[in-house]
Amino acid sequence: MEHLFDQEWEIIPAGGATGEAFFAQYQEQKLFLKRNSSPFLAVLSAEGIVPKLVWTKRLENGDVITAQHWLKGRELKPHDMNSERVAKLLKKIHSSRPLLTMLERLGKEKFQPEHMLTDLETGLDFDLVSLPIVKDALRFLQGNITNMQHSDYVVCHGDVNHNNWLLSDYNQLYLIDWDGAMIADPAIDIGLLLYWYIPEEEWSNWFDIYGLPMTDSFKLRMKWYVVAQTVLSIQWHKGKARFHEMNHWIEYLHKVL
Repeated sequence: MEHLFDQEWEIIPAGGATGEAFFAQYQEQKLFLKRNSSPFLAVLSAEGIVPKLVWTKRLENGDVITAQHWLKGRELKPHDMNSERVAKLLKKIHSSRPLLTMLERLGKEKFQPEHMLTDLETGLDFDLVSLPIVKDALRFLQGNITNMQHSDYVVCHGDVNHNNWLLSDYNQLYLIDWDGAMIADPAIDIGLLLYWYIPEEEWSNWFDIYGLPMTDSFKLRMKWYVVAQTVLSIQWHKGKARFHEMNHWIEYLHKVL
């Protein structure tokens, strides 16, 4: 990575699970670098959903390095997630034809809830499956799988946690970390956002801002994905021996069901 820049540039790892992200700084110039980002990043940048893409370079070994503006700002706090601009940016993403076209060109298949259910039925540890609340969750998911049919497939982020929303110092809102992007039911993104951050008595107002009727069908699909994602989180944390977090999501499952 260092050979892309003059010696005066300071390059430091940006952390993250993949180890493929870096910060580069020289005097007042700051860039966020990533190795082998998806071509999807260019469309996200053009749509104003992520910080501006400055350049893309292909190395001799075939790796592709992308550089984006490194913006001063902050992650959103949980209480920020009920803002009108969050709902409107999510609507912009879900309505974007360029984003959808690019994911289709990249060969992304439509995400189907049946696949998610199969992963749960076959991938859960036996001691988790034996928990009454997990049994209840699986029964709910299996009993409602026929109600998950819909025709509105859009680009979904897949992890709308408040930590993935960046508010720059010049008051521009971005949604970052698109490694889990999918073509799916918008109820995936909306369900997680509403269940995690918005009091239920305010859901109707949120749907008005987003521009979608709050139907019983949509609410059921939201709950289905939240339950499924919660069970997956329980399994993931157990696999990492993060038992405190595992128990947190077990308790959360009680609240959702």
